[in-house]
Amino acid sequence: MASPKNEGFLTDQQREVLKIAVQNAEVLSSSPKSPSKISPRSPTTSLREHHHKNAVGGRAPAVGGGLRHVRRSHSGKFVKVKKDGAGGKGTWGKLLDTDSDSRLDRNDPNYDSGEEPYELVGSAVSSPFDDYKKSVVMIIEEYFTTGDVELAATELRDLGSEEYHRYFVKRLVSMAMDRHDKEKEMASVLLSALYSDVISSTQISQGFVMLLEAVDDLALDIPDAVDLLALFIARAVVDEILPPAFLTRAKRTFSDSSKGLQVIETAEKSYLSAPHHAELVERRWGGTTHITVEEVKKKVSELLREYIENGDTAEACRCIRELGLPFFHHEVVKRALVLAMENAVSESIIPKLLKEASEEGLISSSQMTKGFSRLTESLDDLSLDIPSAKSLFENLLQKAASEGWLDPSFINSAGVNGDIGGEDYEKLRKYKEEIVTIIHEYFLSDDIPELIRSLQDLSLPQYNPVFIKKLITLAMDRKNREKEMASVLLSALSMDFFSTEDIVNGFIMLLESAEDTALDILDASNELALFLARAVIDDVLFPLNLEEISGKLPPNCSGSETVHVARSLVSARHAGERLLRCWGGGTGWAVEDAKDKITKLLEEYETGGDVGEACQCIRDLGMPFFNHEVVKKALVMAMEKKNDRLLDLLQECFGEGLITINQMTKGFSRVRDGLDDLALDIPDAEEKFRSYVDRARNGSWLLPSFAVAAPSPDAVAK
Repeated sequence: MASPKNEGFLTDQQREVLKIAVQNAEVLSSSPKSPSKISPRSPTTSLREHHHKNAVGGRAPAVGGGLRHVRRSHSGKFVKVKKDGAGGKGTWGKLLDTDSDSRLDRNDPNYDSGEEPYELVGSAVSSPFDDYKKSVVMIIEEYFTTGDVELAATELRDLGSEEYHRYFVKRLVSMAMDRHDKEKEMASVLLSALYSDVISSTQISQGFVMLLEAVDDLALDIPDAVDLLALFIARAVVDEILPPAFLTRAKRTFSDSSKGLQVIETAEKSYLSAPHHAELVERRWGGTTHITVEEVKKKVSELLREYIENGDTAEACRCIRELGLPFFHHEVVKRALVLAMENAVSESIIPKLLKEASEEGLISSSQMTKGFSRLTESLDDLSLDIPSAKSLFENLLQKAASEGWLDPSFINSAGVNGDIGGEDYEKLRKYKEEIVTIIHEYFLSDDIPELIRSLQDLSLPQYNPVFIKKLITLAMDRKNREKEMASVLLSALSMDFFSTEDIVNGFIMLLESAEDTALDILDASNELALFLARAVIDDVLFPLNLEEISGKLPPNCSGSETVHVARSLVSARHAGERLLRCWGGGTGWAVEDAKDKITKLLEEYETGGDVGEACQCIRDLGMPFFNHEVVKKALVMAMEKKNDRLLDLLQECFGEGLITINQMTKGFSRVRDGLDDLALDIPDAEEKFRSYVDRARNGSWLLPSFAVAAPSPDAVAK
């Protein structure tokens, strides 16, 4: 037996057990940092305690067995573990054990941080878009705090990621929607400030499309998200940073049940259709210390008037600078140029101000060009009040380019888009005044023959496209009754008084100025598309004319989009019926009703009716300006039914003076222009038509100038 003094003495049997325990501890340890040796004092002490406890219990440990499941803890003690080797409290656990409960105890006095297992920490790679998103949030937050528009514009410009600016629009509006009215107003002001100079119109539109797509998610956190976003869109339209056509285009991309469509409809019906909607929308959020676009325009006008009175260029430049809106200097340029054209005093001093502002760097080159460009687009309307507007504008262009405050390259790209290039402006101005009176009288009287006589008295057929533009523009700004009357009048005038080329040119002029028209008539794009589609249904235009019109417009302009919408309307199922009723009818006669009556009287006559009765029915229609439709339908029906008896009716109508030679020629011309389509159903249509023309010529029904082959567009133009 070992004496009490030699408590550390081990027998050979105990040494063997210790050796096995040490080997097991080394093999089963899962820590890469665990020590390879055991301190001589700790294991012996633990082993002695273990041996002592076994001895007290009357059980001696078996060789290699009693300590097989003994493990060394982090505190240096030996403890008994589970039979499967998973260990107990404070043990390493079994091999490759990944249980989250097997962790180092950092409260243990013997805790060694070096025993912690290695941990690989991943670092996410940030993309440019992620960096952009973080940056714009900080820019927006700072702007809401400081209200500094110029600082926000500079910081956004410095990011240099123009392709992501649509996200800025989305983020700005969504953050403002969740804040007070002050921030909502600030967001609208900032968007108006950044428009064109920092954020393109395309990016603005794409940003609002993203908001419409995300409105379902926004509504989870912002209960009135639909109404708020509708108001933001309406405000953008009023501030002229979103075209009204945006609503029409966006509407087609959303389902009937989507919140995006609800937003668009709310913007249209609740905000943009209300009387005085612009003022209501601008004041909806109560306004802030920031001035609105309209107030800026007023301040610009005031400072320019003061400059004309006192001629102090330095003071005027100081006032422009104090506006603090360099992104809006194009308005200064535009209004200054208009003043310069209105009177001789302004004409002499306005260029001096613009030159000084340019040389000081107060008005940038891009803002100067933009101001001239905006005036170019509205020069047609300006010429009504300033007859010499075109020549004055050209003088200003030359002066600005020669003195260096306008980029000379602008002159090459700036066309003065007059209605009729090179015509005398005084003559054109008087014509426009006359036709406005004629159109207003027509809207009151619904008397088409009287209108035709008035146009004949003017005797200015070269201005026919101008009449069409003015007619539709005036109708769009009125009720559905006037829109219906305008479509009916176009049908009555087509080819009898106006050529197809006149009508095509008239619509081209309308579409070229569509963006300006949209500033006064919110739904101008959609209204124009309906007028175009209705013209096709009424046979005023042929479907190919839409392609011709589209080809003469600049690519990607709003006018091209309007033509695309018109083609979609025409190609839809039951398009004829729907488009003929698109204005809800009017007090004027309906084209479709007249066509139905004409078809029925011709069918009745073709089946054995009396020629006198048929003539009386035509007379009862009371539409002598629409008799070309009788001629057209009679010729087509004669081809289809192979019944030349219908030509006897035309002979009788001409002999009685019921159908004039002009109406007869117009009817033949419309059949001639549609021969290609007729030939698909009637193979010998061209041969039959030639025989009908020969008979008409023998009976002197047709004007001598009528040709069997349709003239080319170039010939018509000449």
